Amino acid sequence: MAIVSVNSEPRYRWSRENYSELARTIDIWRMVLTFIYFIWLDGKKWSYVGGKTEAKVKKRTRNRAIWLREALLQLGPTFIKVGQLLSTRADILPSESVEELSKLQDKVPAFSYEKARKIIEKELGKPIGKLFAYFDRVPMAAASLGQVHKASLFSGEEVVVKVQRPGLLKLFAIDLAILKKIAQYFQNHPKYGKNRDWVGIYEECRRILYEEADYLNEGRNADTFRRNFRHVGSIIVPRIYWRYASRRVLTLEYLPGIKISNYDALEAANIDRSSIAKIGAQSYLEQLLNHGFFHADPHPGNLAVTSSGQLIFYDFGMMGQIQSITRTKLMRTFFGVAKKDANEVVNSLVELGALKITGDPGPIRRSVQYMLDNFMGDQNGENSRNGSSTTTLESSSIAEISDDLYDIAYDQPFRFPATFTFVMRALSTLEGLGKGLDPNFDFMAVAKPFALELMENGSSRDSGSLPSVIFGELGKQAAAASNSALSLPRKIEDTIEKLERGDIRLRVRSQESDRMLRRIGNVAIGGIFAFLSATFTLSATILLVNSWYWLAAGSMLLALCFLIIVLRLIARLDRIERMF
Repeated sequence: MAIVSVNSEPRYRWSRENYSELARTIDIWRMVLTFIYFIWLDGKKWSYVGGKTEAKVKKRTRNRAIWLREALLQLGPTFIKVGQLLSTRADILPSESVEELSKLQDKVPAFSYEKARKIIEKELGKPIGKLFAYFDRVPMAAASLGQVHKASLFSGEEVVVKVQRPGLLKLFAIDLAILKKIAQYFQNHPKYGKNRDWVGIYEECRRILYEEADYLNEGRNADTFRRNFRHVGSIIVPRIYWRYASRRVLTLEYLPGIKISNYDALEAANIDRSSIAKIGAQSYLEQLLNHGFFHADPHPGNLAVTSSGQLIFYDFGMMGQIQSITRTKLMRTFFGVAKKDANEVVNSLVELGALKITGDPGPIRRSVQYMLDNFMGDQNGENSRNGSSTTTLESSSIAEISDDLYDIAYDQPFRFPATFTFVMRALSTLEGLGKGLDPNFDFMAVAKPFALELMENGSSRDSGSLPSVIFGELGKQAAAASNSALSLPRKIEDTIEKLERGDIRLRVRSQESDRMLRRIGNVAIGGIFAFLSATFTLSATILLVNSWYWLAAGSMLLALCFLIIVLRLIARLDRIERMF
C-alpha cells in the first residue's frame, strides 16, 4: 500500500458520497469512447505530422499507454484493479500498454477515521474501545480497496488493522454492470471482437475483484504462505488474528521493516544488500516450483527487510496458484523447447490454454519451429562466434525474455494464461529489485540450480567426482551417436509427416511452364492495351466528325500511346521465344 496522509491526495469524483450512477456511466463511457477514437486516429497516416514513421508510431503508442494508465487511475478502485489485470494480457495489448499498466499503483485518498470506526464496529460487533487498547486515528497507508491503521490489543501485541473502503462493493456492482455492457459491445464489434473473448475477460476480472475484496480470503492466503515458509528463517510473514477479522476488516501482526527499495537505510543498518537480492529470488523460485502458490504482486511496497536481514512479505490479496497438472504440462513445453520439437511445443501450449488454433495449424507450427531454431540457439551459434560460452537464454534478462514473449503474443493466436503473465511480471519486478540491491545480481544464476532440478524430474543435481563426470559425458556422447544412427528411419518418417502436414514445401520449376505463363501474361496485357487503343481511336473519329478538334487530337494521342505499348509487348514476346 502507498503511504499517504489523509488530505494529501485529490478528491476523485468516484469518492464523493453523492456520486450518481448516471454520472459514473458517463465518466466510464467517455473514457472508453475516447480510447476507441485514439485507436482509430492512430491508424490514419494523415494524423502523423510529417509522415508516418516507426519512431512516431512507437512514441504515440507510449503516450496512449500513459494516458490509459492515468484514465484508469482517475476512475478509481475497480478500474485500477482491472488495469492491473489487463497488464497480464499481452495478447490483446501492445507491450507499451502492458508495461504502463503494470505500473498502476494505488494513489487514492484515505477516508476518515469515523468511517473506519463505523465499519470496524459493524463488522466485529463491538465498540472500537473494547476491541483495541489503542487505535491510531491516522492511517499508515491507503489504497484503492482499503486502508491500514496501527493498533494494539489488550494483550499488549502490536497489530495493524486493514479496513475496506466504504461503499466499495456498491461501486463494484455499478462498475461491473457497465463493464459487462462494454465487454458485450467489443465482443459483437466486427473488428475488435474478432478472435477475442471479451466477455470471458470480464468474467475473469469480476472473479478476481471479489476475491481480493474478501479479507477473509486474504487472511487464508497469508496463513498458507506463512505455513509454506515456516521452516525458512530468512522469510517472515505476519500472523492473522482471526478473532478480529471479517470480510471487510483484517487484523495482522505488526512487523515493521525497512522498505526493500530504501537502499540508504539498508546500508545504514549494515544489511548485506546482495544477500537480500538472493533471498528474494530464491523465495520466489521456491514458491513457484515447490509450493505452486506465489505472491502475485511483489512491488517494493509489499516487501521489507528486518534489522537482522530477513525478508518480510505483506499484502496477500493477489496470489497466484499453479496446479500440479499445469506444472506437468509446463514440463512438456520445456522438454519440447529443449528438443526443439515444434509439434510437442504447440500441442502442450494448446493443452495449457496458451494457444488457440482455429484454422490450419501448419503456419503456427512453422513459426514456432522458426523461433526454436533461431532464438533458442546453442553454444555453436552467435555467442560461440563471439567468444562467449553462454547461451542466448542464459544471457538474457527476465524482462527481455518477457518483452520478446509479449511481442510474439500480441494480436496472435497465443493467449498466455493470467497465471503465466503474473509469474513473468513478478519475476521481472524481482529482477529489477535485485539489480537495485546489487548491480551484479544475476537472476539466471540463482535460478539455474532450480531449473536443473526441475529438468531432472525433481531429483537433486549431484555433480559427482571428476571421473564420474567424464565417463558420464562420454556415455552421453556414445548414446547420442547410437541414437543418431538408429533414428535415421524415424527421421525419414518425420520428413514424410512434415510433407503431409505442409511444414515442408517442394518447389518444382519447369522452363516450358515458365515460358508459357509469361507468354499468356503478356498476351493478356497486350489485349487490354489493344482494346484501349481501338476505343480511343473510335472516340477520336466521332469527336472529329462533330468538329471537336482538340478533344479528337487528345484522344488520338492516347490511342497512339496504347498502340506503342502493344508493339513493345509484341517485341518482348519475340525475345522470350528466342530466349527459350
